[in-house]
Amino acid sequence: MDYSVYLFDFDYTLANSERGIVACYRHVLDKHGYTGVSDYDICRTIGHTLVDSFEMLCGEKDRAKLELYRSEYGKKADEIMVDNTFLYPQAVPALEALKARGRTNGIISTKLRSRIMGTLERYNIVPLVDIIIGGEDVTSPKPDPEGVLAAMARLGADKSGVLYIGDSLVDAGTAKNAGVDFAAVLTGTTTAREFDGFPCVRLMKDLGELI
Repeated sequence: MDYSVYLFDFDYTLANSERGIVACYRHVLDKHGYTGVSDYDICRTIGHTLVDSFEMLCGEKDRAKLELYRSEYGKKADEIMVDNTFLYPQAVPALEALKARGRTNGIISTKLRSRIMGTLERYNIVPLVDIIIGGEDVTSPKPDPEGVLAAMARLGADKSGVLYIGDSLVDAGTAKNAGVDFAAVLTGTTTAREFDGFPCVRLMKDLGELI
């Protein structure tokens, strides 16, 4: 399994930001009286947009309220997210090995690019990542292929030479919609069986199996 471009999801693929994400959701949910949402429920929404996640968690349909919740989440995330985001032990070795082979590394995520950069800077690995497409860089979030296609266009990459790696069905759908190969990693909340409906060139326990 060798490609010229390796594009990664971020949350639950390269990094575990569960602590920060749950705390930000709790901040908003508690404030607005949503007491029946478990941490597991929250974690299962990771990878979706904030507005979609709040709709799933709260059953709220009012767009103005959902935008308010998104805004409140964002303000809390500005305070705590980077300090509560931790790269998986296998992430840096995988990125280093790919760079050593002359491959291109990218990140395509619904997470804000600024927050991803904050984590890369905290771990001093900015040079290992060639391109980041975050939530603020697209008009249509995953599983729409806009982010992947934008990265490919900027890199001059052909679909046959691109692998997208992610932990969720949103990621699997993104790769399928972009027409690129997909490798699943089981470091999130999605089980191996849940990926059965999508073509995966590889199903990995963690990124240590990528190289």
